[in-house]
Amino acid sequence: MTEKLLNFRAEGPASAPPLLLGPSLGTSYALWDKVAPELSITHRVIRWDLPGHGGSAPDLIGPGATVGDLADLVLALADSLGIGQFAYAGVSLGGAVGLHLAVEHPERVSSLAVICSSAHFNGSKPWEERAARVRSEGLDWLVESANSRWFTPGFTVPELVADQGAADPAAYAACCDALAAFDLRSRLSEIGARTLVIAGREDPATPPAHLREIADAVAGAALVEIPGASHLAPAQCPSAVLSALRAHLGGGARLGMAVRREVLGDEHVDRAQARQTPFTARYQDFISRYAWGEIWTDTTLSRRERSMVTLTALIAHGHYDELAMHVRAARRNGLTAEEIGAVLLQSAVYCGVPAANSAFAVAQRVLEEDGD
Repeated sequence: MTEKLLNFRAEGPASAPPLLLGPSLGTSYALWDKVAPELSITHRVIRWDLPGHGGSAPDLIGPGATVGDLADLVLALADSLGIGQFAYAGVSLGGAVGLHLAVEHPERVSSLAVICSSAHFNGSKPWEERAARVRSEGLDWLVESANSRWFTPGFTVPELVADQGAADPAAYAACCDALAAFDLRSRLSEIGARTLVIAGREDPATPPAHLREIADAVAGAALVEIPGASHLAPAQCPSAVLSALRAHLGGGARLGMAVRREVLGDEHVDRAQARQTPFTARYQDFISRYAWGEIWTDTTLSRRERSMVTLTALIAHGHYDELAMHVRAARRNGLTAEEIGAVLLQSAVYCGVPAANSAFAVAQRVLEEDGD
C-alpha cells in the first residue's frame, strides 16, 4: 500500500539545493505565492500543505496530534522526493515544525528560517478552546476574523482567507492540538543549524518578543523585524521576506566567493578585491552572486565540463586575458594540458583558425609559466 503524503508543489531545477517551505495554520502553500517563484531560481523549492489544508488529506493526523507528528510527515515527503538534507523556512505552525526538525533531526536541516512563529504559543488553553469550538461549530467564525489575525488593517489576500474556510475542521482542530502541546524553549540552545528569525512588527499572534526569544537562545541566529508586517509576512511584505531569505540561504555572494576562490585561486581573487572601488563594488557582487554563486554551483555540469565550455566561449569572443585566467582554472578543475589542447583544437574547427592560434599562444605561455 502506498504511503499517503502531504500535498506539495515543487519549483526550480531538480539539481538545485532543496528548500522546504512550511505554511501557517489555516493557509495553504499559496502563502508562498509571492516568494517561492523567486527562490526557485536558485533552489529546488518544495512547499507543502498541512493535513486538511489545500490538497493534503485530513486523515494524515488526528486528535492529540503534535508538532513532531507534522515534522514526521515533512520528513516522509522529503524522503519520497529523494531529499536528504534541506534548507527549511516556515511561518507560524510551519516555523514550529522547523524548530522541531532542527532539534530532533539536526542532520536533515542545513539552515533554518523561522518566520512569524514562536517556541511556544501562549500556553495550551487558548488552543484547546479553539480546537473544541472548531470541532463543534466548524470554521466560519475563524474566516470572519482572519484578516484581523493575519494582516494589518486595510490589507487582505482573499485566496488565503478562502483557504481558512476550505480547511477540514477535524484536521484544523488537530493542528490546534499540536500548537497547544508545543513548547521548545528549553531546547532552543541545541539548534546548530544556521538560523534566521523574521518578525512582523505588527504581528499580534507571535509578536516580535517571541522571535527575539528564539534569536537570543540560538547561537549565531540573525533577527530581522519587518515594519508594517503582521502575521503572514510572506504574503503582506514579500519583498522584505525575500531579501532576508536570499541573504540567509547560503547561495549568493557568500557561497559564490568560496567557489570563486576554489576555481580561480586565492591570489587572483585577492588581487580583484584589492582593486575593487565603490564604482565597481556592485559589479563584483554581481559576479560573485550570479556567475559563481548560481551558475558555477549548479551540479548539472561538473567543474571540468564548465571549464571546457568557458574556454571555448572565451576563444569564440576573443577574450584572451580572461582565457589565461581560465586556463589556470581548468588545471585547478582537473583538466590535463593534453585535454586543454584538445579543447583548443576543437575550437579551431568551430571558432576559426586565427582564434585558435591566439588561444594556443596564450595557453602555452600559461602552462609553461606554471611548469606544465
